[in-house]
Amino acid sequence: MANLKEIRNRISSVSSTMQITSAMKMVSAAKLKKAQDAITAMRPYSNKLTELLQNLSATLDADSGSKFAEQREVNKVLIVAISSNRGLAGAFNSNIIKQVNVLLSETYAGKDVSILAIGKKVNDAFKKRSNIIANKSEVFDDLTFDNVAAIAEMIMDKFVEGEYDKVELVYNHFKNAATQLVMTEQFLPIVPVESDANVSLDYIFEPGKKEIVETLIPKSLKTQLYKGIRDSFASEHGARMTAMHKATDNAKELRDQLKLTYNKARQAAITNEILEIVGGAEALNN
Repeated sequence: MANLKEIRNRISSVSSTMQITSAMKMVSAAKLKKAQDAITAMRPYSNKLTELLQNLSATLDADSGSKFAEQREVNKVLIVAISSNRGLAGAFNSNIIKQVNVLLSETYAGKDVSILAIGKKVNDAFKKRSNIIANKSEVFDDLTFDNVAAIAEMIMDKFVEGEYDKVELVYNHFKNAATQLVMTEQFLPIVPVESDANVSLDYIFEPGKKEIVETLIPKSLKTQLYKGIRDSFASEHGARMTAMHKATDNAKELRDQLKLTYNKARQAAITNEILEIVGGAEALNN
């Protein structure tokens, strides 16, 4: 059994760790509230805008379709992988890395696949074994629509120029603080919905359907990427808060076990001292 000094040192170390994880949990909880409000507020707008543009795109003639909806044979693929810049978030980053590995080894095996990393963790995971075209981790330092729009414009330009035939987003979708779902979402080309001849769109177009679609599609794509990054940002804080909560509970349990061990060892040491005193007294009497 370890001596009392070693046990006291371990108790002190575990208690310090518990204070750190508890503080990180509270910080993540505070940040989560703001991030959750932001993604919850923008989802209805983003989803409705995407639905509207998909419906309008489906009704356009093939010759007048958007350049962002052009369907090509898929030979060159860009994966936009969104992770975090920091760890201590449970399986948040590892789930993204696993999903990207599935795309590389199964879905797009034999294709020319490149990765755009948004987050240091995914960049570190693939920079030595995959083609990383850019690392946009700094976007989390100032997460605004304008900063994300610049990244979206770069991706759209590369697609239009033919550098990539397909662009996929991989990110964590925020469901609640304890649950994050890994999403693989096609970014480009735009996926049109199947048109239904029996369903009419109750819209009045001014100046015209094509002009409206061509104007709104770039904005929709920028919003889609912004939503994905916002989703991931909220998921990160939820995952870290949950991970730190579990770490705090585990540290508390370990501390309690160490205290019990310490008390037993101290009791045994006291008992041994008493026995030694009694034995010494009996030896003197004899």
